[in-house]
Amino acid sequence: MQTRMCFDDVAWEKSEAIQDDWVHELFKKETLIAIGKFILKYRRGKPIELCDPKAGAFNVSFRMKFEDGRSAIIRFPKPGATMFPDEKVRNEVYIMRYIQQHTTIPVPFVLHWGTKEENPLGLGPFVIMEYIDHVMDLSDVLNTPGFAVKDRPSLDLNFDVAKLELLYGQLADILLQLSTLQLPRIGSLVQVDDFTWEVAQRPLSYSANELVRLGTLPRSKLPRRNETFQSASSYFNTLADLHLEHLTHQRNDAIESADDCRRRYIARLLFSKLAREGRFTASSTNLGPFNIWCDDLRPSNVLVDEHLQIVGVVDWEFTYAAPVEFSQAPPWWLLLEQPEYWPAGMEAWIKVYESRLQTFLKVLREQENVAIDRGRLKDEQRLSRPMPTKLGER
Repeated sequence: MQTRMCFDDVAWEKSEAIQDDWVHELFKKETLIAIGKFILKYRRGKPIELCDPKAGAFNVSFRMKFEDGRSAIIRFPKPGATMFPDEKVRNEVYIMRYIQQHTTIPVPFVLHWGTKEENPLGLGPFVIMEYIDHVMDLSDVLNTPGFAVKDRPSLDLNFDVAKLELLYGQLADILLQLSTLQLPRIGSLVQVDDFTWEVAQRPLSYSANELVRLGTLPRSKLPRRNETFQSASSYFNTLADLHLEHLTHQRNDAIESADDCRRRYIARLLFSKLAREGRFTASSTNLGPFNIWCDDLRPSNVLVDEHLQIVGVVDWEFTYAAPVEFSQAPPWWLLLEQPEYWPAGMEAWIKVYESRLQTFLKVLREQENVAIDRGRLKDEQRLSRPMPTKLGER
């Protein structure tokens, strides 16, 4: 039964128009000069080149190369794509600093950051970071040969198994390290001082941003800025309410017919019923502690060197303390592509995915054994044990 709603095309066009107008302003000569000077306030050295900007789904970044062989980047959230830019930047800076202090996961070093009001360029909130040298991202490594840049990435089904295990193993180690960062509430981190963080802000998720941007959900329907959750069940209940609100508030492209609307409404009521019955969380994990979870952790945000070693993980903006069950779910990105976009259809995606899932679980267990031997992980903290070996299991 199809219950996932298409996004509002009118809202999508408006979002893209705002982005295009803003990006156009970036290419003005006076703007580029001002950006270069601004970087130099916080990164010492002799600059040799300000590279052309690179645009992602939510950000635009500029790389400045220096004579010492290193580089710095400045990154701005794109208006029209990012609904809560100040909050997004603040969350990302705090979580990167937290991960840097508590794990060996390579994340960018933050040189300086600020809110919209603190940016003299008038380009919104910003973060200036050391650039991580790399050869390519992991999506490029795993992608099917011959695919163009404009094509959606898809795992090369003939990819060497030994290399796949090498890469999956490194990703498994990252997931394991994140799962050991346990926090007492569900929400986003706030840095109190150099060594102290608190869960003091709402969990700003990728889904929340998209519901407002493309689902025309009023911002007032989201949790309050300082609202956190003390139990997984309360968070799942909130998500269930948001699904219902989305169906009520999306202006265009929400339904196809009265029967379609009825199906979607019933599905959301059933989800809400299951959430209120506590079906999505166990009593042993309902009250935490909760794991660090990144909505946007995927191969395209993982940087590797010429030896296929991970040298950086970027784009942490939608990261927060979440229910343990999020970490225990099989990673959706094992095939790079989501099932709804798989060319041969859902059943074909499941067949290929489950074979790759066995590869991932194998290396995950190996990484767990290493971490346990080194005292970094307890046996009861294994992710492989609760993680389903086939889709649909729980």
